[in-house]
Amino acid sequence: MLTFQQPVSEEFVRSLKCGDSLLYNGVLYTARDAAHKFFAAGANPVSGLDLRGGLIYHCGPVTVKTADGWAVTAAGPTTSIREEPYMGTLIRRFGLRGIIGKGGMGEGTAQACRDCGCVYLHAIGGAARLLARCVESVLDVFYYEDFGAPEAIWKLQVKNFPVIVTMDSTGRSLHQEVLQTSRRQFEALVPSR
Repeated sequence: MLTFQQPVSEEFVRSLKCGDSLLYNGVLYTARDAAHKFFAAGANPVSGLDLRGGLIYHCGPVTVKTADGWAVTAAGPTTSIREEPYMGTLIRRFGLRGIIGKGGMGEGTAQACRDCGCVYLHAIGGAARLLARCVESVLDVFYYEDFGAPEAIWKLQVKNFPVIVTMDSTGRSLHQEVLQTSRRQFEALVPSR
């Protein structure tokens, strides 16, 4: 299993292929529907929020306020396809190097990954508590008052965060390959009427 960390270069991203298993060390920014719509509409990030060349995690972490700040108790991925209308714009605007989520994304995102040197990284659904153990600290939170806790942008420092490349910078998508194979097998088993 390959370990990678920040800064994540375009050259490194373009060397990754579908099926590569990775452990990530560095900063992740969580982002869900509200943040994607907000930035795709042209809003500028607030001071201290620098998405350039970063990784966005489709996640609404469960957080608890502590004496020292925040603790993350669950950090599972959310379904990424909801962000398809906005993702290509964000990849191009911020030069994102990676998107982490579950379920894959569509052709607009695949094209932006090809054009800009970005990959889609699949995190394990149903493992929210396990993934939370990879969060070393909450570095900051943005738009908490505007969007609410799950939709806020959480800046997380993670260590050995496990992901699998399922959409690479060449346009290959394991999600599409599985879908096509499943359709062929279904059609062979169930004759059309």
